[in-house]
Amino acid sequence: MPQQPARQSQTSPRRPYHHGDLRRAVLTAALDVIASDGPSALSLRDLARRAGVSHAAPAHHFKDRTGLLTAIAAEGFGLLAAALAEAADLRDAGVRYVRFAREHPAHFQVMFTPGLLRADDLELATARTLAGDALRGAVSGVRPEEFGIDARMAGVAAWSLAHGFATLLLSHNLDGPVGDRDPEEAFRALAATLFRHTD
Repeated sequence: MPQQPARQSQTSPRRPYHHGDLRRAVLTAALDVIASDGPSALSLRDLARRAGVSHAAPAHHFKDRTGLLTAIAAEGFGLLAAALAEAADLRDAGVRYVRFAREHPAHFQVMFTPGLLRADDLELATARTLAGDALRGAVSGVRPEEFGIDARMAGVAAWSLAHGFATLLLSHNLDGPVGDRDPEEAFRALAATLFRHTD
């Protein structure tokens, strides 16, 4: 007697309702949107669609758009702190700052736009402090008399140089002056000119 085909189980696997790592998926999608269209283009509903989940799902992790942007900024400051912590000296810290901006342009754009963020967020405050401490650590390796100003203002000067260069670079305002030259090497040469005594 021929064997009857097995009945398909009523409990056949279905696509799970819960996303494997929804938080990461939404963050990644948000970074893509910011990199191409800026923070103003962000919509939790659109990000949910991109992640393949219900429109309300992202709110479980971020509450709202401000919460999402705050999480992006906190992650960015954490990444920046880790990059700066490995710097050999002040000039290397500046190069690493520029490299961070080039590799994480969406983070960089959000991190320094306070109006987009939840100022009292503990994770953001902690990550921002770590990045600041790493920058101050690089500055502390230089004697104050070599700057001609106190350590705090030396930190401001170094940060201004690296941040200004990175911002101009990302907005393509340095396309002409830098040309085909490697931006990190261009920054290194600029820093060597302005901080001649920090070697």
